[in-house]
Amino acid sequence: MDQERGMASDHHRIHWKAYYKNLFLLAYQSFGVVYGDLSTSPLYVYRSAFSGKLRNHQDEETIFGVFSLIFWTFTLIPLLKYVVIVLSANDNGEGGPFALYSLLCRHAKFSLLPNQQAADEELSTYYRHGQMSRNMITSPLKRFLEKHKRLRTCLLLIVLFGACMVIGDGVLTPAISVLSSISGLQVRAKKLHDAEVIIIACIVLVGLFALQHRGTHRVAFLFAPVVIIWLLCIGVIGLYNVIHWNPTIYHALSPHYIIKFFRRTGSDGWISLGGILLCITGTEAMFADLGHFTDSSIKVAFVAVIYPCLVLQYMGQAAFISKNFSDVPTSFYDSIPEPVFWPIFVLATLAAIVASQAIISATFSIVKQCHALGCFPRVKVVHTSRWIYGQIYIPEINWILMVLCLAVTLGFRDTTLIGNAYGIACITVMFVTTWLMALIIIFVWQKNVLFALLFLIFFGSIEAVYLSSSIMKVPQGGWAPLVLSFVFMVIMYVWHYGTRRKYQFDLQNKVSMKWILTLGPSLGIVRVPGVGLIYTELVTGVPAIFSHFVTNLPAFHQVLVFVCVKSVPVPYVPVDERYLIGRIGPRAYRMYRCIVRYGYKDVQRDDDNFENQLVMSIAKFIQMEAEETSSGSYDTSPEGRMAVIRTSETSGSRLVMRDADENGGDSTIVRSSKSETLRSLQSLYEQESPSVSRRRRVRFEVSEADSMDPQVREELMALVEAKQAGVAYIMGHSYIKARRTSSFLKKFVIDVAYSFLRKNCRGPAVALNIPHISLIEVGMIYYV
Repeated sequence: MDQERGMASDHHRIHWKAYYKNLFLLAYQSFGVVYGDLSTSPLYVYRSAFSGKLRNHQDEETIFGVFSLIFWTFTLIPLLKYVVIVLSANDNGEGGPFALYSLLCRHAKFSLLPNQQAADEELSTYYRHGQMSRNMITSPLKRFLEKHKRLRTCLLLIVLFGACMVIGDGVLTPAISVLSSISGLQVRAKKLHDAEVIIIACIVLVGLFALQHRGTHRVAFLFAPVVIIWLLCIGVIGLYNVIHWNPTIYHALSPHYIIKFFRRTGSDGWISLGGILLCITGTEAMFADLGHFTDSSIKVAFVAVIYPCLVLQYMGQAAFISKNFSDVPTSFYDSIPEPVFWPIFVLATLAAIVASQAIISATFSIVKQCHALGCFPRVKVVHTSRWIYGQIYIPEINWILMVLCLAVTLGFRDTTLIGNAYGIACITVMFVTTWLMALIIIFVWQKNVLFALLFLIFFGSIEAVYLSSSIMKVPQGGWAPLVLSFVFMVIMYVWHYGTRRKYQFDLQNKVSMKWILTLGPSLGIVRVPGVGLIYTELVTGVPAIFSHFVTNLPAFHQVLVFVCVKSVPVPYVPVDERYLIGRIGPRAYRMYRCIVRYGYKDVQRDDDNFENQLVMSIAKFIQMEAEETSSGSYDTSPEGRMAVIRTSETSGSRLVMRDADENGGDSTIVRSSKSETLRSLQSLYEQESPSVSRRRRVRFEVSEADSMDPQVREELMALVEAKQAGVAYIMGHSYIKARRTSSFLKKFVIDVAYSFLRKNCRGPAVALNIPHISLIEVGMIYYV
């Protein structure tokens, strides 16, 4: 007994040891990806705060007031709001405005995505910690929001606005961080002109964006030590400055100094808040980059290192300024003791590059989420890490960010103007997060509305004061993120609107089941060997593309599968729950439906496994259906029911998948029905297409089991024969036009804007990794 208890305690100890090891490793890595931005703020906060009329109030009390504001802002927003509250609202480990939105969409019917099904709610990642929809209380507020479509559209627009501001951050962070660090050269090299500093900054920026395709994980191990050494150095320098210049600065930790500051400076002090706000920039990256780490690792890193080091640095800089008022524009570099200036300068430049990396990663994450939820044109998403799922690179977005970033650096040429723009972008994202969090508290956490109101009033009022101050700086550079956000938001909303109208057209023009049933098993056409995969966005019914194809070419494959690849508002769909298989019409028709579900963070791999998985899933469905029919529990309606097919369970399957050169046991091998000439042609095509020739060669065999139902056996044989004959992918090549009766605005949105986006983004075949060699496109005109 004692031995068992000892073994159990050892096991427990090993488990905790592994947990802490992983926690500290992730916390260590998070410095490189998440905290770069927050840790480089001391480079420009005091400079921006004293850029306006506040420079007329150069006395100790004003400096103490500014530091007091920085300290309390830094404590209330990053520490209390984000670390304590918001990080707990992650969506299965995902953060950012879209993660909060998808969390809301699952707990209330806010989603505007049309192809959601009841089966999606059965996904294991749909509800958190065993929360089920049936124990959800339907509050009057929830019913009110669900009933009014305009309110749901407003919610989506607010989320899009927040997401666009994160993209705005992705443009402004590299510009301000790199420019601020490089400008330190002018403190020692007095002859260096502004133009030369800007050229050096641009070279660094181009290098940074050019390195993105190497992936985040390679960079994280490189960047983490840089940020940790940087934080420890600026913390120590801050402490040195406090002791050396003005030890009484610690009095300013009292909020009383904030009141004295506003009494003394009035409106000048209020306008300077736009600069003080820069001490919390990068806080949103802590939440948006959560996908790469865990909330506990980010909390550990923040509380143990970030918070104490940065508070000491801001305190030290304030102590230095209180005795050297003339050095405010370059206070960070001037406050560094001379012997360590150059090492700190090099560290500052490296830390600025890390800061830019943090927000670029967050931008890729946000764009991927927008794309998955139908709000962003199709882009190429490259998965950059074999070990860490969810680390991605998007080439198109990377180069757009680079061009915009260089334009901002060359256009503004001044960190104060970029700081004004940056402040607006950051505070807007935080404000959006506060409103979404209030809804999360009510609908997801199911707390009293009073808690949500308290959260909203407390944090919302602090952020509203900062926002009002930032808005005053719109003419001095603050317009940049607003213009950027407006452009990105128009792109997102036009894409979302066009996609939704196209889906509604598909839904209204479905082929009736009655029409298919009257055609009989051969569908009134020639059924040729092979599997035909018809891609559609519909989750029920037969799309118009099918009747369109059949009327133009009266022949079709002997096995028909309607494939719908759709996004579900969860971050990840477990591989075992990805495939939903069903049957269309009677058994003799050989028509199936397959719905492939992906989460908004899932990356669709470019692999050849899909066809094989699909055949295995259909075979399992055929067996499952036969077992249920014999027990009398099967739904026999023409649409049938959909069943989740677990791809990892191979036991009990009558269909065996082997490598092409492997010998089978007691099973029937099916030869391809193609003629010798066709087969040689196919192999010639495959040699020309390298992606196809690299594929794993497999063959399917039906096992020789005596107990098998003859009908099931016949259907499995037909399925294997069709697969051996080859697979063709059929897609609609759609042209979308607005109806003649439409308003001018709708015609412009559909015929010009949406059409332009469709022509200039990746094609659906590329986004779905469909091999070009097997693709057939059917022209369709949509009048929406």
